[in-house]
Amino acid sequence: MRTVTLNNGVEMPILGFGVFQIVDPGECERCVLQALETGYRLIDTAASYMNEAAVGKALAESDVARKELFITTKLWVQDAGYEKTLKAFETSLSKLQLDYLDLYLIHQPYGDVHGSWRAMEKLYRDGRVKALGVCNFQPDRIMDLIVHNGVVPAVNQIETHPFCQQTETQAFLRDNSIQMQSWGPFAEGKNDLFNNSTLKSIGAKYGKSVAQVVLRWLTQRDVVAIPKSVHLDRIKENFDVFGFELAAEDLARIAELDMGTSSFFDHRDPEIVKWLGTRKLEL
Repeated sequence: MRTVTLNNGVEMPILGFGVFQIVDPGECERCVLQALETGYRLIDTAASYMNEAAVGKALAESDVARKELFITTKLWVQDAGYEKTLKAFETSLSKLQLDYLDLYLIHQPYGDVHGSWRAMEKLYRDGRVKALGVCNFQPDRIMDLIVHNGVVPAVNQIETHPFCQQTETQAFLRDNSIQMQSWGPFAEGKNDLFNNSTLKSIGAKYGKSVAQVVLRWLTQRDVVAIPKSVHLDRIKENFDVFGFELAAEDLARIAELDMGTSSFFDHRDPEIVKWLGTRKLEL
């Protein structure tokens, strides 16, 4: 598996397995085990996904050595702030049945993010977390975090797919030594992605699916991707993206698909901020 080197020297797989919306515990456990058997080593979950315990059970059942794994989870808004972050971390770690995390992310840029970051810096200094990062942070919010704290985020996980390519944000992140990671690499099928004529024609050229083209496009851009599927054939297909390389003309064609806006929602929309900021998890 190809890796990227984070700004603190930690190696992170460029392709992983996401479990967003896999809410049935048995199904989540099965999928994670199948992903590990396929060869995935990066597993991405979150407190808000309500499936950390199922992921933890799969990790405990797997015979893959802990040192080979790269496990990510995320802090939800209701637990923002110094003391609450420390408590939430212990809850997540217990559910995952782990002694440490490879990557801990602030899930949304709301609430007392600076208090949370200071707590996460403590966890990092104590060796409980190998790397720290954020999700859904715009460049200005990341710069605010950098200026007022000691540890620069290693990762920013943001919506990235052919219709929302984030090229300017990636340039900013690269300039500040922050790794970009894609959530929603397939845009959850929005805009009929899997039937897009451009992506299909490129796939036909290489004998690959649209999903494989998208994942190869992301990894060629040095963007970490975490595709999700509950189907074993697709879990395997999504992992098989390193045996070909998209030509420059293919990359140019995909670049033309960029709509320059979210396919889901705007994290700066006051109504979205209110909705996400007041969403409470039943932990």
